[in-house]
Amino acid sequence: MQSQRQELIQAEAMRSRDESLTELIGNLANQSASLVRDEVALAKQELSEKLLSFRSSVILLSAGAFVGLLAAMGLCAAAIVALSRFVDVWLSALLIGAALAVVAGIVISTGLRQLKKVNLKPEQTIETLEENKEWLKELT
Repeated sequence: MQSQRQELIQAEAMRSRDESLTELIGNLANQSASLVRDEVALAKQELSEKLLSFRSSVILLSAGAFVGLLAAMGLCAAAIVALSRFVDVWLSALLIGAALAVVAGIVISTGLRQLKKVNLKPEQTIETLEENKEWLKELT
């Protein structure tokens, strides 16, 4: 009777240990899924911030181009009229057009330089994913 009781106690302990292991594996799976969801949310947030920076650069570039176009039209007409007193009208228009092309090139190159500074790679997310990968390797 005593040995049967001990066998029952041992069987219960083994079942309890198996349930604990099952619970631990279940918890690990749940936490891993939660970790992946958090990483995806972090990636979305980081990309959103980078796209906002990219958007502001594009808006700046567009605004500069539009204002430059308006200024060029007004100044172009006035400069052509003024310069046509000294040279033919066609040559005056050509000189003014060339000068405005140089200014437009400078503005566009400044905007492109700013766009190249924007890095869309989610650095922080990649770093935490690497850390999580190492952590999961240690657990298994």
